[in-house]
Amino acid sequence: MTDQALSGRSMRDSEQPASQASDQSGGRGAGRAGGKSADAFRTISEVSEELDVPQHVLRFWETKFSQVRPLKRGGGRRYYRPSDIELLRRIRDLLYREGYTIKGVQKLLRESKGEGLPAAASEGRETAELPATLRRELTDLRKELAGLRDLLQKASAPR
Repeated sequence: MTDQALSGRSMRDSEQPASQASDQSGGRGAGRAGGKSADAFRTISEVSEELDVPQHVLRFWETKFSQVRPLKRGGGRRYYRPSDIELLRRIRDLLYREGYTIKGVQKLLRESKGEGLPAAASEGRETAELPATLRRELTDLRKELAGLRDLLQKASAPR
């Protein structure tokens, strides 16, 4: 019997790079993205965990947003650049926090032409100025809704 067989380790385990071995040693995320430099490429599982977005959603976004282009290696394994991760983070924020649709985010990406997406309102940006016509329409809509609310309150009030 060989020394490797006696130690219970296969040749594959002993040849594994130390960076990968540390990934498997701790709990979820131990030694992963936290131990990499900011410029390091990330796997889809690391990006998924960092952004709290399922892997299948990241793959779906690749089909909807041509600007998201991770490097693909043998076997189709994806490696995301820091710029890809930043773009995915903005897409996630626009879709999940700002309430944009996929088409809305696609339009923003087309209009920005590589200059990056606008900052989210939650990142300190004040609400954007609305065109005067839209502002009037929203004001009218608000008044109409208030009137409907009053009617409903009157109708449900005890007599």
